[in-house]
Amino acid sequence: MAEGNGDWLRVRGIGRERFGGYLADYLTSIGYAVERSDTTDPMESHVKGRLERMNPAVPPAAKELAFRFYPTSGGAALVWEAPTSIPAEELARMDRLVREMSAHLERAVATESHATAKVVRPSDPRLPWLPRP
Repeated sequence: MAEGNGDWLRVRGIGRERFGGYLADYLTSIGYAVERSDTTDPMESHVKGRLERMNPAVPPAAKELAFRFYPTSGGAALVWEAPTSIPAEELARMDRLVREMSAHLERAVATESHATAKVVRPSDPRLPWLPRP
């Protein structure tokens, strides 16, 4: 999958399994029960989360999340697969959750890799509930 075709975030310097692990750890820390799986054809990792512990920072539409990771040259890409729609009244809370998640992944990758790996945003990042330009 080429950049601009659904990527939310990309990472350089670590693989999809490790990048997925950072996301799974974060989701667990904010109250999600996490399920991880890997496939070899196509080469992908999947992370699904279901909110089990109440968290006021998580909007009701984000009770179930799904992500897909796939390898890229020198790293991995992250595609946000679910939820696909967010009610208008929950958009602000969802935006905050997305920013917190992104910031956590950036810090975790930089810290654990001793700044040799880096999270980067594609030129056209995609979130499934936002309209395509």
